[in-house]
Amino acid sequence: MGANESWNKVDEYFIGKLKLSDPILDHVLRTNRESGIPEIDVSPSQGKFLYLIAKMKGVRNILEIGTLGGYSSIWFARALPESGKVYTLEVNPEFAKIANQNIQYAGYEHKVEVIVGDALDSLPKLKERGVAPFDLIFIDADKTNNPYYLKWAMSMSKSGTLIIADNVVRDGEVTNEISSDERIHGIRQFMDLLANENRIECTSIQTVGSKGYDGFLMGLVK
Repeated sequence: MGANESWNKVDEYFIGKLKLSDPILDHVLRTNRESGIPEIDVSPSQGKFLYLIAKMKGVRNILEIGTLGGYSSIWFARALPESGKVYTLEVNPEFAKIANQNIQYAGYEHKVEVIVGDALDSLPKLKERGVAPFDLIFIDADKTNNPYYLKWAMSMSKSGTLIIADNVVRDGEVTNEISSDERIHGIRQFMDLLANENRIECTSIQTVGSKGYDGFLMGLVK
């Protein structure tokens, strides 16, 4: 049995044993797939991990950079109190439309606001609205702009804000200094900024599973 096959089987085992999916989440993933949205959402295990982190921390407002079809947005919404809010940014209008439909289907339209447009245009407008600082910021969009997303995340944080970035390992390519992939360069620049940022304490978590070999970056603003 190959490594990827083994990782998939273990994920399936835990998903079944720990009830990490349900008809609503299955419907969301099926809708996304049928709508042609890339299957690059977090896995069910990762979604529950993000949910638990948000719930343990008692967050009330979340900024998500990168919505896709709203799968992770729904996990976050489930973790929030009734008055909590997720502000999620999506550049693709068609994806945002599907995300809104999924969020409504899940019953969280009162907790999730999908903002359509380039995130680097939406972030300053969101800050002007006075909804920051956020308790948790999840960065999961185009990796080339990760350095800019980090700068905005820091400006929209407070002491105790948790910043999480997905897909920072990329099958180990993050260590490849001569990669021709601009996404890798974006992640490496993001890491360089963090290495010189004394306002945040960070760690990385490598992950394997149905999404292959990747990982999260987690940081707590001082």
